[in-house]
Order: sequence, then structure tokens, then C-alpha cells
Amino acid sequence: MAETRQHVAMYPGSFDPPTLGHLDVIRRGRRLFDRVIVAVGQNPAKESLFAADERVEMLDTLVAQLLESEPGEAPVEVLSFDGLTVDFARSVKASVILRGIRNLSDLQNEVQQAVTNREVAGLETAFVVAGQSFAYTSSSLIKQITAMGEDLGVLASMCPPIVIERLRQKKREQPAALRRLADRA
Repeated sequence: MAETRQHVAMYPGSFDPPTLGHLDVIRRGRRLFDRVIVAVGQNPAKESLFAADERVEMLDTLVAQLLESEPGEAPVEVLSFDGLTVDFARSVKASVILRGIRNLSDLQNEVQQAVTNREVAGLETAFVVAGQSFAYTSSSLIKQITAMGEDLGVLASMCPPIVIERLRQKKREQPAALRRLADRA
């Protein structure tokens, strides 16, 4: 009897912090693939607000809530990684990289990366277009609002409550990443 091949999607990102848009991509990926791996990486071009283990912890909680509220779809696993995305994708036997597209500039950047991943590693990329309410949500914008805003409750349309609470905690601690963002204003 022939063995059935599982279609494993890896959704890589820095998730700094996780947003409702990220959860939307995970939710939709669960409907398309047999398994989804959320791969928390480090973007060397960006200064992180949250350490990798903090981002994994938040995503583990959010994914557990998602799985509980929407049973029956594909399982999701949250893992952290260092190094190249394509190397990690191979190590977890992902057959596709899952990416969310918010707008045309995202599309231009993501297509360039997708072509490179296919040429270099033979990995395909599947794109899901963000819902209208997430089209302008970005982790960078959320960090700017956290650094300069007074009421972080305004982030409720962009972030889950546990993330907003963690952002409030970071704001109280005033890490260097937030101070630098506030100084740029």
C-alpha cells in the first residue's frame, strides 16, 4: 500500500510581537495543509522587543487557544530556529513555506524571496492574502505605538489580549528597543 504524503507548511517569521494577522494566517493554513509549523526566527535586520522564548511562549498560548476554539483542523506546532529559513524548513520536512500578504509591497518582497527559496532549496511558497482588517497591521507599527502611545488598549484590533498585556509589561520595563523607537519620534 502506498504511503500518503503529509503536506507540512512552515510559517516563518519573527512574530515580534504576534498579531491577530499572524493568527489569521495560522488559522487559514490549518484549512489548507495537514500540519502547520510556526517557526519563530530572528531577523538580523531588526531589533527584537521580545526574546525568542517569550515569542514562542506567547504563540504557544495563542495556538492552544486557537486549537481549542477550532478543533478538527490541522495540528500546529510552534518552534524557534536560528539560521536560514530554508534549512529549518528542510529539517522539519516542510513541503511548503506559508506566507501572509498584506499589500503590494509585501507581494513584491515575498515573490522575490519565494523565487530564491525555490531556486536554492526547491521549496515552494503558498501565499494567503490578509483579511481586510489586517492589511495594515505590522509588528513594527505595534512596537511604535507601544513606545510612544499612552493607551495600549488601542491595539485591541491588532493584537490578542495576552500580547497587549505583555506589551504593557515591556512598556513599564522600558527596554532599549522601545527607548530607541520613542527617541526617533
